[in-house]
Amino acid sequence: MSRIVIVAATGGVGRHLLRLSVQAGHEVTALVRTPERLAGEPVRIVRADLNTPDPAVLRDALAGADLVLSGLGARSGAETGVASRGTSALVTAMQDTGVRRIVAVSAASVGTIASPLRPHPPKHNPGDGPVMRHVFAPISKALFRPHYADLAIMEDILQASGLDWTVSRPPRLLDPRLRRTYRTAVDVNVRGGLFIAREDVARHMLAMAADPSTIHHRVGVAY
Repeated sequence: MSRIVIVAATGGVGRHLLRLSVQAGHEVTALVRTPERLAGEPVRIVRADLNTPDPAVLRDALAGADLVLSGLGARSGAETGVASRGTSALVTAMQDTGVRRIVAVSAASVGTIASPLRPHPPKHNPGDGPVMRHVFAPISKALFRPHYADLAIMEDILQASGLDWTVSRPPRLLDPRLRRTYRTAVDVNVRGGLFIAREDVARHMLAMAADPSTIHHRVGVAY
């Protein structure tokens, strides 16, 4: 059993992280903006708004934890910036409390977005197939560039943190599980991978948390 802090535990990926962690018998602390949405869940609930993080609240929530699982990301244009701001505060709290392991969700298209630590990214992700490269990726980047830029900075923050970080990079996220298996690729996108269910991203993040070979890597995951 591990002591796990789940960030954005009522979000698209976070709600699956919470359910799967509880089912596996872990001791869970859920960081959420609206605790009422988790009423009745057998977890410790901490109110925290990662748009305006309170360092003392984060330190208290993280104290004694073995692992942080972050589903943090903007759900609307108005929230753009929450991934980088919130992750920066989380990293500081982890450093202050001695928690070293964090697995965070990002996005497949982030590999081609410039950031301070990656000012000259490749135009195309090496793992992208022709359809992704010439159709879906350009459309996705045009629609969600501010969101991806926020995630790219988040990845920079983790890379510079000195922590044992892993980033999950899924493509388009779906709600229903359509397949029983998924494919992964280290430091590139899954070739031809156009979509994946949020539940399977959560399963993959939990699996990577226990796999030291994924530390300091960005791991693509898709069907």
